[in-house]
Amino acid sequence: MKVDAILFDFDGVLIESEAIGNRQIADYLTGIGHPTSLEESMANFMGLSGADFLRRIEQWIGRPIPDDFHEARKAEDARVMAEGIEAVAGAVAFVESLPDSLPRAIVSSSSTRWIRRHLDHIGLTGMFGDHIYSGREHVERGKPAPDLYLYAARQLGVPIERAAIIEDSPVGATGAVASGGHVVGLCAGSHCAPDHDRKLRALGVHVIAHDFGDVARLLG
Repeated sequence: MKVDAILFDFDGVLIESEAIGNRQIADYLTGIGHPTSLEESMANFMGLSGADFLRRIEQWIGRPIPDDFHEARKAEDARVMAEGIEAVAGAVAFVESLPDSLPRAIVSSSSTRWIRRHLDHIGLTGMFGDHIYSGREHVERGKPAPDLYLYAARQLGVPIERAAIIEDSPVGATGAVASGGHVVGLCAGSHCAPDHDRKLRALGVHVIAHDFGDVARLLG
């Protein structure tokens, strides 16, 4: 499919942050008496942010979140902000291969500060200009609502039906499909289990890509 714009999720699509972040969550919850595997953390919390993320944690443990949870998360965020997170295989080359004339944006549940720091780390600073959009900062309803994708498409001046959306998480895929964009379910990150493509297909993504070579072929 030829498209007029590409909307990229960030965590798990451009950087390998999903496995890192969910491992910290799993270790913390296990440490306070709620055994949680990495796989369970990703299945329950991946793609969520803000109040939705906190509610899901409380549902999982069956009680209010301990006060030190937030301190533990801040410490982990500070660590990875200082060290940087590596790119998903093929992501940098794919973005760099895009023609300058093709509009593109990032649509993420993370903060713009987080996104810009890690874009700098993987060498993609400037590739998205001001089109870096956060579900925390730019819309009232973050993922899995479709609002962020619709907002980004408007900012690019492209009908959402003519935009490709690259998503890796079930939460993101749900919102992307609801937006009416052409959704590519990406299974390239290290967090993607062998059946990850099946989960994304069940949510209605239009095509599956197992790496960025697949993305390039699918989008022409």
